[in-house]
Amino acid sequence: MKTLIKDITIIQTGLFAKPKGDGDLVYLQARHFDENGMLNNALYTDLSANGIADKHILRHGDVLFAAKGTKNFATIYEGHNPPAVASTSFFVIRITNNKVLPEYFAWFLNTFAIQTLLKGQALGTAIPSISKQVLESLEMTIPDLETQHAILQIVKLRNKEKSLKLRIEFLREKQIQQHILNAIK
Repeated sequence: MKTLIKDITIIQTGLFAKPKGDGDLVYLQARHFDENGMLNNALYTDLSANGIADKHILRHGDVLFAAKGTKNFATIYEGHNPPAVASTSFFVIRITNNKVLPEYFAWFLNTFAIQTLLKGQALGTAIPSISKQVLESLEMTIPDLETQHAILQIVKLRNKEKSLKLRIEFLREKQIQQHILNAIK
């Protein structure tokens, strides 16, 4: 089934706030993530919940899309993380169709073809930005849930394979360096 993203989601911008260093919520910013959308920092509550509407507090399964800058990625907010709100660097995407897995949706946004398309439609030169309208107008193919799970399993295995290859290369380099050092001693 093909559909427009706007027909299966609610997209809102992140919240503009000034973290105080101590608080009830984490203020998620792009700097908390690596280029693949993986959290690279421990999360600390640095924003007071006073005056923040419930609609801005992230829920398990919300998809965060980094729409500003050159590092665009989609990631999933997981409920085991501390309560959080997203900064204005992100669109918060809530999926309204129960036939779409958030993980599949994030994978779709992170595919090379979609990333290339989005970057080609970004506005601005100093800080490129992908608009909500561009995101909403994307057409997405939604396979059945079983196929979505299979795709995600393939992606997980491929990422594990890449990680293992890097580890093997690191260990091989270490081994060769040790052989060279032993040879010159």
